[in-house]
Order: sequence, then C-alpha cells, then structure tokens
Amino acid sequence: MFEPSASNPAASPSVHRPGRRSLLLGGAAAGASLLLPSSPASGAPALVRSGRPAVTNGIQSGDVSASNAVVWTRADRPARMFVEVSPTETFRRVRRVAGPVLDERTDFTGKTLLRGLPAGEDVFYRVVVADLDDERLAGAPEYGRLRTAPIGSADIRFLWSADLAGQGWGIDPARGGYRIFNAMRRLAPDFFICSGDLIYADGVLPAEKPLSDGTVWRNLVTPEKSKVAETLAEYRGNYRYNLLDENLRRFNAEVPQINSWDDHEVTNNWYPGEVLDDTRYTEKRVDVLAARARRAFHEYLPTSTSRDDEGRVYRVIRYGELLDVFVVDMRSYKDANTAGLETVSDGGVFGRRQLEWLKRELKASRATWKVLAADLPISLVVPDGAAIEAIAQGDPGTPLGRELEIAELLADAKRNRVTGMLWVTGDVHYTAAHHYDPSRAKFTDFDPFWEFVSGPLNAAVGVEPRPNPVDPTFGPEVVFAKGAPSADVGNPAFGYQYFGEVAIDGDTRQLTVRLRDIEGTVLHTVELPPAE
Repeated sequence: MFEPSASNPAASPSVHRPGRRSLLLGGAAAGASLLLPSSPASGAPALVRSGRPAVTNGIQSGDVSASNAVVWTRADRPARMFVEVSPTETFRRVRRVAGPVLDERTDFTGKTLLRGLPAGEDVFYRVVVADLDDERLAGAPEYGRLRTAPIGSADIRFLWSADLAGQGWGIDPARGGYRIFNAMRRLAPDFFICSGDLIYADGVLPAEKPLSDGTVWRNLVTPEKSKVAETLAEYRGNYRYNLLDENLRRFNAEVPQINSWDDHEVTNNWYPGEVLDDTRYTEKRVDVLAARARRAFHEYLPTSTSRDDEGRVYRVIRYGELLDVFVVDMRSYKDANTAGLETVSDGGVFGRRQLEWLKRELKASRATWKVLAADLPISLVVPDGAAIEAIAQGDPGTPLGRELEIAELLADAKRNRVTGMLWVTGDVHYTAAHHYDPSRAKFTDFDPFWEFVSGPLNAAVGVEPRPNPVDPTFGPEVVFAKGAPSADVGNPAFGYQYFGEVAIDGDTRQLTVRLRDIEGTVLHTVELPPAE
C-alpha cells in the first residue's frame, strides 16, 4: 500500500553456529504433504523428461516448532520430494523422509512436514527430488539448516521486515541483488517474520530505472513481472521471480520463516468484495484474484496452514516459555475502505472469528512475551485516495472505524492481565519505534505497549522526518523513525532499506529490539524488562 514521496542456490553445509551443532534425533521422523486442493495448473511450462529431476528454486523451511518443521522445494518436472535429516552437518547419520509428488497441479512445488525433531537444536537437512518411476534417479541435493524452538527458557533471536520488489525496484544483479538478506543471514537468527508484501503482484518491473546520481538501475525482468498478476500462473511467477536472487535463496536455506501477507500479494489496498476500477486488469473481481493469490502464497511458501478449511493465514507459533508469535491477518477479513468514521464495528481488520481467536489465544498464553506479527501499523495514517487503507484515520478522538477492533482487543488484554504484548509490522516503508500509553490517549482502557515498524526489504522508501501522520487515539509516541532524507535517494540503490531484530535473553528474560539498515548497522535500540 506504500505510495512513495514527491549461480548455486544451495546453502553450504559447512556453515554452522558454534556450540550449537549437536542434536539427538531420537524417535522416528514422519513426513506429511501440505498441499492445496489439486487442479490443473494454468500456464504450466512445457517439460522435457530426460536425465534426472532437479530442484529449480532452492529450498525453504518454516513454521518451526519444538518438534516439527515444514520444508519446501520446487522441481523442474514431475518428481517425488525427499528430505534427509541429520544430527550433524556431515550427514553421516541420515533419516530419509518421503514427501509428496511434485507435479503440474501445484506448479511442481511441494512441502514436507518433518516430525519428531529435537527441541532447541540445529537440524541439518537436504532435499532431493527423484524420478517417479525410479527413485535412484535423483538430482543433486540442496542443503539447509533450521533451529527448532526450545521447550523451556533459552536465548531467542528473530528478525522481521516486509516489502520486496516494490515500486519497480526488482533484482539488479550488478548491484548485488537483494543484498539486505546477506546482512540478515549474518545475524544467524532463529527465524524470520515476513510481515507481508513479499511479492508485488500489481507491481510491473521496468527494464531500467534512472537514478538521481546519473546511473541506471537495471532489473531482471520476466514475463510474469511485465504485467499485473491476474492468473494463477502469473501469481506463481511473482514468487519465482524473487527466488531468482541468490541472496534470498541462501537466506531461505539457512533461516526458517514465518510468513504473513498484506495487500500486494493480491493487489494494492484490496479488501474482500472489492471490484477494481483499474484498466490494467481484465479480471476486476478482487475475490477471484485473492483466491488465486492465496493458492500461490501457500504453494510457494513453507506455511503449515495451507490445508485449513479456508487456507487461513493467522496462527500462533510457540517458542518455549519465553515467546509466542501470533501471526495476524489484517487483509482477508477487512471491511471496505471508507473514511473510517464508523461508530459501530463492521468487520474492521480482523473480522469477528479471528478477533475472538486472538483474544482467546492471548489470554491462554503463558509465554513471557507475546509478539503480534501484524501487517498494518496501528496509529499511522495511510490513505487510499479519499478513503483510509489502514487502521487510523487521523481523527484525534475516541476510537472509530477499524480502531474499534483494536480498542476491543487492548481492553480485553488488560482485563485478562495479558502482559508482555509487543507488535511488529512493516507496510509503510521505513523503520520506527512507537510507544503507546493511556496517559497520552483518548482511549485509556489498556496497558502500555510498544509497536515496532521495519521495512522495506527492496522497495521505495518514505521520506524523513515522519513519512506518515500519526493518529493520537491510542497515545502513541514516535520514539524513533528513519526513512530516506529525500525522494531522490529513497530506494535500494542508495541503501535506505531496513529490518528489525528481537533478541530475548534466556536467563534474564529481557527483550531487546534493534532496528537495523541494509548493512546490518544498528540505528536504534530499545531494551524491555519482563513483567513482574
């Protein structure tokens, strides 16, 4: 929704984290496919079956728990997926887990659920794809690593960001591609949260973009990125485009993911029931586009919820005694974009079913820290023409419109003594730290909390000092904000790209947030003690 201002994809098996290499696999690992409903793939590439199958777009892991993990890959032809799991990077001892058949129905993608993994340990794995008629005919393995969640109290480090290949800024190989993923990978996080806009399905990439310093940004361009996505094949092609980047593929092989989505996975500022007034689209019914986009999202990412009754995105991922991550979906159940002045909630951003789920799960959580991974910030005003796209609408009074759901959630959390609640999000293409306090607010029935914003990964950047207006309804204080100094340099060519880091100390339970730039340089730090 942001509007800007006037080689070898395998990870090397030799990379490791010192002191955390050993694991005891104990117990049998079981495989289970996580596939969406089958139907013929639109626009599937022509295949020539000769030689051995090969992995085409790297490997990924995601939604890792203390004992389970989802592993993803894609093949160049119909093949069977296998994942081999080892207690060490030497792969001297291996457990082989059979995954699904990869074929045209899912664009040759597939996911395997690993079970029975040891808690709080590094797990080394490799993925092979084999001929359907002869499993001995297998391609070269792709190597990966993941770290399972702890059961008790342990150090935890995760990263988050959003917004990849937006506003025409795609992969320029001569400039290092998506180089922010190198800085993130060097921090060796336990996992990465993508807060949405992992693709820009509505974002056409030009071959060249002139820069203010006289040079030219030269994008890799594919057919699917040369028009807005409407068909299932075009949505799939947007995910394949990002996987052309070597930095991202290496990051994916080494860092598990937790993925949410926002608007650009479908189209800019969308909401259910919308009919587009956009001449670029032949299919103008957003519900039709969203169904295709949702399928591609689950096909191309290591999510664990693709077989849910509605293919839902919201879920909770538990990381031992110290952390629960609540992935919230502020897009799928959203009401129409209006002026946001309704006095009675009509769907908001959560929808009743998700809101009740979130209140119930927060109340039941015993984790020290409850991180809400959101795709929209609470108090930043984001317009959609004359309407409001996000939550806040700029009215300084009591909650109205979508703010009513936020007020209900915050009041319920206070009433049930939910402590350690922290929000992380992206969407607005800069990085910021917001502190909310009822002493500054019009609505006061809540306990103080923090919200941190970070992004983009590779897109245009908002201009300082404050790219978006701030609504005072919930008493936010902008403690820190950084975008780009001017629109001329507000893009990845000049390095103004951001991600956030959260580190929890296993002994003291203190949580530290660091906002970092494209090189990994720390821009701002907030240290938070646990609730007493």
